[in-house]
Amino acid sequence: MKNRIFVIIILVLIMTVLYSCAKNTDANVVSTKGAADSKISIVTTTFPSYDFARAVAGDYADIEMLIKPGAEVHSFEPTPADIITIENADLFIYIGGESEVWVEELLESAEIEGVKTLRLMDYVDTVDEELVEGMMSDKEHEAGQEEEESESDEHIWTSPGNAILLVEAVGKAIRAIEPGNNEIFLKNEEDYIAEIKAIDKEIQEIVNNAKRKILVFGDRYPFRYFSDAYGLSYRAAFSGCSSDTEADAATMAYLINLINDRDIPYLFYIELSNQKVAQALSEQTGVEMLLLHSCQNVTKDEFEAGETYVSIMSQNAENLRKGLN
Repeated sequence: MKNRIFVIIILVLIMTVLYSCAKNTDANVVSTKGAADSKISIVTTTFPSYDFARAVAGDYADIEMLIKPGAEVHSFEPTPADIITIENADLFIYIGGESEVWVEELLESAEIEGVKTLRLMDYVDTVDEELVEGMMSDKEHEAGQEEEESESDEHIWTSPGNAILLVEAVGKAIRAIEPGNNEIFLKNEEDYIAEIKAIDKEIQEIVNNAKRKILVFGDRYPFRYFSDAYGLSYRAAFSGCSSDTEADAATMAYLINLINDRDIPYLFYIELSNQKVAQALSEQTGVEMLLLHSCQNVTKDEFEAGETYVSIMSQNAENLRKGLN
C-alpha cells in the first residue's frame, strides 16, 4: 500500500507542475471555481460525512464526496486527482477505520499541509467488529492463519445517537473555518439534529412495540452500533467489513435453521449488495427480503434525488416496522 501511495504522490507532483505551467502560460485562464471562491471547500470520503457537512454548511460551501455514488467503499483507492482535490480543500472529513487506512497513510506520507482534517471515529465510543454465532469468518482469518488484532467497527453513523455527535463535530469544524457565518451554521446544525432525534425516537418506539428483537441478515452486517443502541440482537452471514460475498454451507444451514425455528418472516439485506446470499435464503425458506440501508454509500439515483441520512433512516424505520413484527 505504501508503495502505491508513493507512486501516487509522484504523479501528483508531476500533475501539479504541469497544471502550474499551463496556468502561467495562458493569461486568459479563469479559475474553475469562479464565483464560488467565496465559499469554503469541503471534501469528504463517504456519504455520511458528505451529508452531515451539507446539512450544516448548506449553500455556503462547495462539498465533494471522493467515493462516488454506487462505488464500493471497502476497496477504494485514491487517484492523483483525488489527492489534489484533498490538497485544495479547506476541510477534509473522513471516517477512519479499516476501509480508510489509505487516508492515514496518505496524510502521513504526503505531508499535506494547510488542510484541516476531521477524523470522525475520534468523536464517538467505538466497538470492535465481532463474529456472532453462525457468521462466516472472513477469508483472512481461515484456519491455520494467524489471527490479526481486532479492528474497530467503522460504521459509527448507523446509530442516530452517534450521528448527532458527528454532526456536532462537523459543525464545530466548519464554524472554525468560516466564523463569519457561525449563526447560520449553528442554526442548520440544530435543525438537522432535531430531525435525527425525531427519527431516533420513531425507531425506538418501533423496537419497543416490536414482536421480535432480532435482525437476520443474508448479507454483511454494518449495523453493530444500530443494534446496540436499540437493544436488538442479530445474526448475519458476514461481518460489516467482510470481503466475502458467498456464504459457506455451515453459515447457510445455520441461517436457514434459525429462520425456520424462530418463524422469522423477513430477511434483511444492505444497499449496493448483490443479494445472492439473501436471495438463496429467501428461496430456501420462503421469507420476504427487506432493505436496511446503512447509508455508507448511495446509488446515483439516490444521490441525484437528494436523499439524506434522515430520509434513508426514515425508510429503514418503515422496513423495521414490518420486519420486526
